[in-house]
Formats: sequence, structure tokens, C-alpha cells
Amino acid sequence: MISNVKNFGLFLIFISTFILFHACKQKPRQRDTKKIAVVISTLNNPWFMVLAESAVKEAESLGHEAKIFDSQNSTALEADHFENAIVSGYDAILFNPTDSDGSISNIQQAKIAGIPVFCMDREVNAKGVATSQILSDSYSGCVAIGKHFVKSLDKKGRYVEIIGMVGDNNTWNRSSGFHSVVDNYPDLIMVAQQSGEFDRNKSMEVMESILQAQPDIDAVFCGNDPMAMGAYQALVAAGLEDKVKVFGFDGASEVITSIQDGKIQATGMQFPELMAKTAAAFADQYFRGEREFPEKTPVSVELVTEENVRFYIEN
Repeated sequence: MISNVKNFGLFLIFISTFILFHACKQKPRQRDTKKIAVVISTLNNPWFMVLAESAVKEAESLGHEAKIFDSQNSTALEADHFENAIVSGYDAILFNPTDSDGSISNIQQAKIAGIPVFCMDREVNAKGVATSQILSDSYSGCVAIGKHFVKSLDKKGRYVEIIGMVGDNNTWNRSSGFHSVVDNYPDLIMVAQQSGEFDRNKSMEVMESILQAQPDIDAVFCGNDPMAMGAYQALVAAGLEDKVKVFGFDGASEVITSIQDGKIQATGMQFPELMAKTAAAFADQYFRGEREFPEKTPVSVELVTEENVRFYIEN
């Protein structure tokens, strides 16, 4: 009797194992790990490096694969990256656009292919194309910079504005926010406005050229921190670094240190890690079946000056 019970038990184990084996063979487990493309406008900027690397780190922490693609500020190269992501079977794209209008068609191609696109930091001029856009509140951030600018110059003086890339909405949001304040003071006179293309070397060249025509200036407002550092280099070369006040935007570590050292007046602290983490989290939620996302998610910008810079120094 005992022998029969043992034999029956072994038979049940054999049958259960047989059924489980064939069930797994007939119905393979669905792959949980997804592939995420992180397409960045340019890696020739430390701030965007932080954005890209934070997106990858967060995606990987959520159990997914992620790869960075550098568009080098070219919509054509950006289009190649999107085509590659579509053909290679990527499941989502975390995207920092090169151009507010020129990047729309690339997102549309991904949407047609069923691939969600989550924009980071830079927006595109189209609704319902990107799955969601996570953006710095550049306008409000530059309103705060404008107020500090007015106070620092005691409401009067001649200044230069170096804007970013003409096709980027951030360029005009920042400029508009700044001018919404500064233009109310008639004794603050803008003597030149040129594009530094968000690039340090380009900004230095632009500043050098402007100084030849307008050597008597009191301040420079730059649309990002690399341009602020480029402008500052040009002022140092001209021996004007102690006379001309420089204002930036981004919150780059080099500029934070420069504010502490009294070289740069102020910047707007953005939070690329937060934007990247939010985009990666949204992609993960999409993989889990979520389809309702906010059209835009604004991320606040904080004014950093010599009065509060100690709170932003990395230890």
C-alpha cells in the first residue's frame, strides 16, 4: 500500500513537471525589459550630458535597457536616430529636440510606428504629437533673473543679450521672460542682441565682436550657462571682467562656482535629473499600460545669486 502511494506521488510530480515544461514551451514568458532610446540635441554641453546620463540611469534602475544618441544639433542626424530607433525595435524614446518645429516630423514618424516619445527640457510646437513633454519653466525663471538684473544695475545701464538657437522655444521663452521685466525700465538699454547658439566658443566669438562695436557696456544676459562662460572669457581677454556683469541660465556647476567666486552674477537653476527621471518613469508607466499623460509637465527654475549660492554648492 505504501509503495503504491509513493509511486502515485512520483507519478503526480512527473505529470506536473511534464505539463509545466510544455506549458512554458508553448507560451514563452513575455519580455519585461524594454529598449529605450535617449536622443539628445547635443552632448557638447555638460548640462545635456547630465540630462542624458540621468535618463539612462533611471531607465536602467526601472529594469530597462537604454542607449544615448547624440544629434549634434542637427535635425538630419536626429532623423537618422529616430529611423534607427524605429527599425531597431526600440520601445520608447526620451527626447531632447534640436528644433521646436523641425523635430516634429521625427516624433510623428515614431508615433506612426507606435513608439511613445517623451520630450525633455525642450518642447516642440505641436500638440498631441509627443506622448508628453517635461519642461523647465524657462519663462518664469528668466522673469526672476530679469528682476535681479534690474536690481544689480540699479535700473540703468547698457547691456547685451546673447540668445540661444533661433529655432529653439527655450531661446524665446527665456528672452521673453527676461524682457517682460527689463523692458519696463527705459534707462536699461540693449545695445546688441545676437545668437551664441547655446555654445561656449560661439558666444565668446560673438562677445568679442560686439565689444569691438560696443565697448562701453555694463552687463550681458546669456540664454544659457555655457554662453555665459564664453562671454566672460571674452570680457577677461578685453580686461572688462570687473566692469561688466554676466548673467546666465542653467545652473551648471562651473557657473555655480563662478557665482561663489564673484565672476558671474546669477543663473537660473534647472533640474535635468528631475526631468530625466520623470521622462523615464512615464515611459515605464506606458509599458505597464498607462496611456493618459499630461501634455506638458513644467519644472520650476530657481534663481541662484551670491546671496544663496552656498545652498547649491556640491559637497
